[in-house]
Amino acid sequence: MTVFMNHTHTDVGAGGALGFLWMGSHVKSRDEQGAQDMIQRVVVISATWAIMLAMISKGMIMAHTSPSGYQRADIVPLPQPHYDGKVSVESALCQRRSVRAYTEAPLTIDEVAQLVWAAQGITHADGLRTAPSAGALYPLRVSLVVGNVQTLSQGIYTYRPDKHELVRVIEGDKRAELSAAALEQSWVGHSAVVIVLSALYERTTARYGERGIRYVHMEVGHAAQNIQLQAVSLNLGTVVVGAFDDRKVQRIMQMTTRELPLSLMPVGRIP
Repeated sequence: MTVFMNHTHTDVGAGGALGFLWMGSHVKSRDEQGAQDMIQRVVVISATWAIMLAMISKGMIMAHTSPSGYQRADIVPLPQPHYDGKVSVESALCQRRSVRAYTEAPLTIDEVAQLVWAAQGITHADGLRTAPSAGALYPLRVSLVVGNVQTLSQGIYTYRPDKHELVRVIEGDKRAELSAAALEQSWVGHSAVVIVLSALYERTTARYGERGIRYVHMEVGHAAQNIQLQAVSLNLGTVVVGAFDDRKVQRIMQMTTRELPLSLMPVGRIP
């Protein structure tokens, strides 16, 4: 919340507020009733500002936020991705498997950065990404449910490809809740992170109509395969989970009804 205010309001303290009330109580003329109402409004507004400013000064309200509306403390710049991995595409294709068992060892922030970049990272000055998209409309959103990552607090994060950063939108470990929403599939809760791929269909259907639904489903498959191959390159395990309660996942992730979860991809170290 960025606070803006007219400087003429800042000089109204408790004494000023009482003075306005006293003045208002002595207005007798009917013709001045409107002025009395205005004075009372000023008192309420001034008192509200005084309370808010006091809370800000005590740290109860964060006054300084980023232009996007997120608190600066919740934005996590990510390490730049590597483009020269030691595992070839052909080797990654051969090794790719659905992995549902993970150790308790944490992931690193570098590994997380590489995974989300593989899903939807920017690879061209025109904003083109790692996964193809019909009309370059990019309806997918990549979210990260963090449970066990070095130097990264537990919570739910959204990936912003244009800035290659994470934004924490929900605090706390939500893996168990997500596992329950995924019909109690335990590997969702036991992973270090869960990558959630969701879509805002209207970004694509606004141009392509009903056919755009198919394009969105194709695109989430591209992104999921990118994550799978990147996980192989990092010697990590993952699996695509499609069996879950849509509404429960929406509620956990605090999605709007316009956004639909399509895939959950738990990721962890291979035993």
